[in-house]
Amino acid sequence: MNTTAIDWRWDDLADALVAGLGAASAEVELEQAVRGLDARSELELHPVLREGLRGAGYGVTAEVRFPRDRILRRRSEGVRCDMVVTPGGRPLVDPAAQVGLFAPTDAVELVDAAWLEVKVVAQHNERGPNRAYASALQRPVWKDIDKLAADPHIRHGAAVLVLFTGDAEVAVHDLGVWSSAASLRGLRLMPREQRSVAIGDRLGNRLCTVAVFPLDRGPA
Repeated sequence: MNTTAIDWRWDDLADALVAGLGAASAEVELEQAVRGLDARSELELHPVLREGLRGAGYGVTAEVRFPRDRILRRRSEGVRCDMVVTPGGRPLVDPAAQVGLFAPTDAVELVDAAWLEVKVVAQHNERGPNRAYASALQRPVWKDIDKLAADPHIRHGAAVLVLFTGDAEVAVHDLGVWSSAASLRGLRLMPREQRSVAIGDRLGNRLCTVAVFPLDRGPA
């Protein structure tokens, strides 16, 4: 098994994620669909994000059990991460399923993979201005970061926030406020990687922004 440490480039991951959203938005416009990306649920957007990552050459595994929960007997038990990313399309190691000569030699260890928790928040929804917008930007995302940080076996983790807003000014302001609040809470994060793509205006949102907030694990 390949044990070479992986140096993750969060900027490249952000590029791949926004590319997936941009391609999906272009498809929506081509089809002149009634529902835009901002009307899709979080789970409906997961395949779009995975497609963007795979298009950039990454391997992606959905709904992976957190390393700390692998001590639980049943595979159905334990908390799961939205998506786990590996470089070069390589497989993610599965100690329970891979035995001896049948184990891929290039599998990526859980500790070396990038663990991503996704949250989607829209300033406007199908009922108008989203009254839960401010609260949805706070506790749910902080909870994801706490969950990643609490697992000592996750070296590379990030919260991915997909934000639909009326314009870039709102996105920049709100992400800045969020970052300041996260710092006050004592969350250790690296500088965010932020990318945006224009979307068709159906609900009042004209911009989709991806913000990647990597955990700061400090010196190894």
